[in-house]
Amino acid sequence: MRETRSTCPYCGVGCGVIIESSGDEITGVRGDPDHPANFGRLCTKGSTLHLTASATVTRQTRLLQPMQRTARGDAPMVISWDTALDNAAGKFAQVIHDHGPDAVGFYVSGQLLTEDYYVFNKLAKGLVGTNNIDTNSRLCMSSAVAGYKQTLGADAPPACYDDLKHAQCLFIVGSNTAWAHPILFRRIEDAKAANPALKIIVADPRRTDTVEIADLFLPIQPGTDVMLFNGMLHLMLWEGWIDTAYIAAHTNGFDALKATVRECTPDKVAQVCGIGKDDLLEAARLFATSPATLSLYCQGLNQSSSGTAKNAALINLHLATAQIGKPGAGPFSLTGQPNAMGGREVGGLANLLSAHRDLANPQHRAEVAALWGVPSVPEKPGKTAVEMFQAAADGEIRALWIACTNPAQSMPDQATVRRALERAEFVVVQEAFATTATCAFADLLLPATTWGEKEGTVTNSERRVSRVRPAVAAPGAARNDWSIAVSFARRLEVLLGLRKPTLFPYETAESVWNEHRESTRGRDLDITGMSYAMLEVAGPQQWPLKEGESTGRARLYEDGVFPTPDGRARFADTVYKPVAEAREARYPFSLNTGRLRDQWHGMSRTGTAGRLFGHVSEPVVQMHAQDMARRQLKEGELVHVTSKRGSILLPARASAELGLSQAFIAMHWGEEYLSGCSSSGTRLAGINALTTPAYCPTSKQPELKHTPVKILKAELPWSLLGMAWLPADSALSAHRALQPLMALFPFATCVPFSGNTPGAERSGILFRASAHDAPADALLVQIEVLLGLQSFDTLRYADRRRGQRRSVRLVRRSDDSAGLEAFLLAGDTSAEAWIATLLREELPAQSYGRLLLSPGARAPLAVQSRGKPVCTCFNVTDLAIEAELGRCNGTPDERLAALQGALKCGTNCGSCIPELKRMVRATPAKAEAGAMAVAP
Repeated sequence: MRETRSTCPYCGVGCGVIIESSGDEITGVRGDPDHPANFGRLCTKGSTLHLTASATVTRQTRLLQPMQRTARGDAPMVISWDTALDNAAGKFAQVIHDHGPDAVGFYVSGQLLTEDYYVFNKLAKGLVGTNNIDTNSRLCMSSAVAGYKQTLGADAPPACYDDLKHAQCLFIVGSNTAWAHPILFRRIEDAKAANPALKIIVADPRRTDTVEIADLFLPIQPGTDVMLFNGMLHLMLWEGWIDTAYIAAHTNGFDALKATVRECTPDKVAQVCGIGKDDLLEAARLFATSPATLSLYCQGLNQSSSGTAKNAALINLHLATAQIGKPGAGPFSLTGQPNAMGGREVGGLANLLSAHRDLANPQHRAEVAALWGVPSVPEKPGKTAVEMFQAAADGEIRALWIACTNPAQSMPDQATVRRALERAEFVVVQEAFATTATCAFADLLLPATTWGEKEGTVTNSERRVSRVRPAVAAPGAARNDWSIAVSFARRLEVLLGLRKPTLFPYETAESVWNEHRESTRGRDLDITGMSYAMLEVAGPQQWPLKEGESTGRARLYEDGVFPTPDGRARFADTVYKPVAEAREARYPFSLNTGRLRDQWHGMSRTGTAGRLFGHVSEPVVQMHAQDMARRQLKEGELVHVTSKRGSILLPARASAELGLSQAFIAMHWGEEYLSGCSSSGTRLAGINALTTPAYCPTSKQPELKHTPVKILKAELPWSLLGMAWLPADSALSAHRALQPLMALFPFATCVPFSGNTPGAERSGILFRASAHDAPADALLVQIEVLLGLQSFDTLRYADRRRGQRRSVRLVRRSDDSAGLEAFLLAGDTSAEAWIATLLREELPAQSYGRLLLSPGARAPLAVQSRGKPVCTCFNVTDLAIEAELGRCNGTPDERLAALQGALKCGTNCGSCIPELKRMVRATPAKAEAGAMAVAP
C-alpha cells in the first residue's frame, strides 16, 4: 500500500488528506495530521472520498475517452485525442475568424487547480484575445472579492484559522458553517470549549445547525443584511463604541457612511430585519466592545443582488471598531470551493488579470502582456457567468468551452442556460464525470483527471497554498486539465497564424506554476519565496511569502497600511436595497437554497456513494409547519413550487429551521436526481429552473439566496415507488439508465441509497414518480427491468383497470432466511413505509411471502425500523440515539459524552454533533423520564 499526501476536493477549508492506494486503485483516505488546516480531521464527504473513487464507480460514471457527437441528440462516439483537439481548434479558429474573438467563451471552475486555471486564463486573454472567461466561482465568491477590493484595496482575506483561538466574539452571518465548512466548525467548537467566555452571534434567516452553538441568534428576514450591519453601526456611533483614532489614522470615507446609517434607527432595523431591538443592541455591543471580533461569512452575503454592499457593510463594522489586523479579529470570508482562491489569484474571472491585477487598469494590462509576450491584453470587459450564457442564448457567443463544472445544474434560470447550450454552434465539455447534465449538450467531450489523479496546487480560505499530488494513474485516456488546454492552445496558435515560439511551452504542472509565481512578484499576493520543493519539505504556506522569506504572513494589515493608493482603507457608503424580486400576493414565499451536510454541488462525486444519502435521502421543499397547515398540506405531499421562470414538483416537509413565508430547497438537486415533465412537455430541470438571474451590479454574482415562489398542492393521484439492491458494478449504470424515464412523469426522483445495517455497504437505487394517470405497461416494464424485477423469481400482481401493480423479488440469504431484494409499488404505494424498511434494513422477509402483494398500508406483521441515520460515519440512527439518551443522566455535556462513548456517534468527523446536542436537549434524561412516567 502507498500513501500520498494531497488535499480534499470539497469546500475552501482546504483539508489535507492522506490517500491510501494499491496499484491503480484508491483504497482509503484519512485526514493528514500534519496539515495546518485540519490536523487530521475530515468531514463526512472527505472521509468517504475513497468510496467515490473506486474502480466500480470509475467504470460506471467516468468519462474515459474523447467522444464526439455528429449531431445534437445523438449518442457520442469515441475518437482519438488528436482528432478531438484538431476538431476543437478548427471550430474555434473558424468562429474567431468569422465572428471575432468575443464570439467564444470559456466557463471554468473553482475545482480546477491553480495551474489549470492559469493556462485557461492565458489561453483566453493572451491567445484568443477575449476576456470572455469566467468561472463558477462567480456563483459563490465574486461578491467577497468585490467587497474586499472596495474597502481594503485587495482581494485578500486578512484573517486565518488560528484566529478562532484568539477571538472573544465570533460573528457568523450568512453561513451554515456547521454543514458548509464542518471542519472549521470543529475548530469553532474547540475554541468555545477552551474559552467559555467566547460569545458567538449567528445571523441567518434559518435556524440551522450552526445556531446550536450561538449565544445570540438573529433570525433576520432574507436579504436584509445591509440594514442589520448599518443598524449595528448606528448604535455603535450612538453608544460611543467606535474607534475614532483608528478611523482618523487608517481610513477614508466615514462621514458619508455616517450620514447613511443615521437613518438606520433601531425601530427601522427591527421592522425591516424582523428582529428585536434588544437583540440588535446586544449584537452591536458584543461586536464593538469585544477585545477581538472575528466575522465568518459565506453565501448568505455573497449570493445576492446586493452582495458587494453586504460584504462591504460588514467590513465597515470592522474598520469602525478597529477589529482588524490583530489576533482574533477581522472580516474572514469562507471560500465556497477548494480552489476558488487560486482562480482569483491567476485572474480567472472576466474582470481580473493575473496576480490580483484589474482588467480595467491599463498598466496592469501592459504588465501581463509583457509577462506573456503578447502585444496587448484586450480591454473590453468579458462576459461574466450569467451574461455569458445570456449572450450564447442570444447568438452572440457561438462556441463555448466548459471545464470541470455543470452549468446545466448549477446556473440560475435554467431555461436560459439550456437555450444557450442548444443554440451555441459548438460546445466542448471537459469533464471527469460523464453523468453531469451538461454532458448531454456537448458536441465534444474531453476526459479529464480528477481527485487522486491530478498534480498541482490549491489555495484555501486563509491564503494557504497546498500541494496536490497524484496517488494513482489517470484512468482510460483522461488527461490533466492544464495539459488539455495546452494541447488545444498550441493547435489554435497555428490556425490563428501566430509565430513560434509557442505561448504555451509548459511540459509539467510545475512549469506552469513557476510562471504564475513570477506574475506575483511585487504584488500583494507575492509568492516568489515559494517553490514546489519548499511546499514538499515545509508543507503548505500562506501568502504573501516573498523571495528571501522563509514563512508567509498569518494575518494582514497589522500595521494599519492597506493596498490602496494612499494606504488607507475605505469605508463603503452602503445604502440598503431590498431583494431584486420581492414577495408579493402571487408569490408569497421567499425561497432560499443552500447546502446539505453530506453532499457537494451537483453531486457528480458525492452522488456515487449511497451512504451520503442517509442523512437527507430525497429532495424536498422545507416549509414552516403553520404554512403547511394553512394550505392543508400533509407531511410528504407533493406541491408545485413556482417562480416567474419555472415550476417544479417536490414533497413538502415541515421544518423548525424556517420562519413563516419562507421555503428552502437544497441546491444539489438537478435533473440528474429530480426531474419531470410539465403539461406543455417541457422538461423540469431541478431547483435552478426557479432561481432568478438577477445579480449584484458590482460583483455580477446572482441572487441564488432569494426567489419569490408560490407553493400549491399538486393533485397527482397515481404514484410509483421502486427500490432495489443492485450489484455494485451496475447500480450507478442503472441510475443513469433510469434518468431519461424520469422525464416521462410530471414528478420523478432517482437517488442512490445504502443499507442501515452496521458494517454493510450495499448499493441501492430508489425511483419515485407521480402522475395523473397510470402510464403504459411498457414503461413500467422498463423500470422493472432496470430494478432487476424481470427475473424468474419475481412475484407480481397487476390490476390494469385500477392502475395497480406490485412486483417483489425475494432471495435466499446465507443464513437460510429470505430477504427482499427489490420491489415496485405502482398505484397504491401506501405500504411504502414497511416494505421499504424490510428492504433497506435487510430484515427477514420469509414471513410475508405473497402478503407483500396485498393492497393497503398496514404491515401484516410488525416491522420495526432502525430509524433515520444521524451519524453517517458509524451509521447511528435517531432511534438508537433516543434510546441511549433515555438511559443517560447528568448535564447535557455529560449525556453527550455518555452517548458518544456508547454509540461512537460524533466521534469521527463530528458533522453530526450539532444535531446530537439538539437531541440531548429534546430527549428527557433517565430520571426525568421516570418522573414523567409516574406523574398523574
